[in-house]
Amino acid sequence: MTEVTMVVNGKTVTRTVRGNTLMTEFLREDLRLTGTHVGCDTSQCGACTIHVDGKQVKACTMFAIEADGAEIATIEGQAAPDGTLSALQAAFQEFHGLQCGFCTPGMVMAAAALLRDNPTPTEAEVRHHLEGNICRCTGYHNIVRAILAASGQQVPAVAAE
Repeated sequence: MTEVTMVVNGKTVTRTVRGNTLMTEFLREDLRLTGTHVGCDTSQCGACTIHVDGKQVKACTMFAIEADGAEIATIEGQAAPDGTLSALQAAFQEFHGLQCGFCTPGMVMAAAALLRDNPTPTEAEVRHHLEGNICRCTGYHNIVRAILAASGQQVPAVAAE
């Protein structure tokens, strides 16, 4: 057992963990931050995407002891303290960038990292950045539209069916 201390969504936390405790387990079970989803456990789906010291990371690929001393951001930390949605979260809601919602936390976290590094990405850049996140419901079009809207850009119209 090893004691780890990190800042999670602005709050310092200290816990004792086993050496093989994954960040997904630590966040969900030890801290009860269940927005970080466990989808595949093989880093393929991106449902567990978090930020570690400002970098986008799939939490299923990292041990909690590796985060000792780090600053962690999860989906729970994206809204304002009063619960007001971030611009990105509001855009996902407005442009219906979700259906079942399972991939949504990982998509929002991936999109937040993209917009931090590239505030006005092209549609192609958004699609490329999301290649590590799988959604089985939406077809990605509304997710891409939401990210472009959150960046303040013109949102492509939905194709007529």
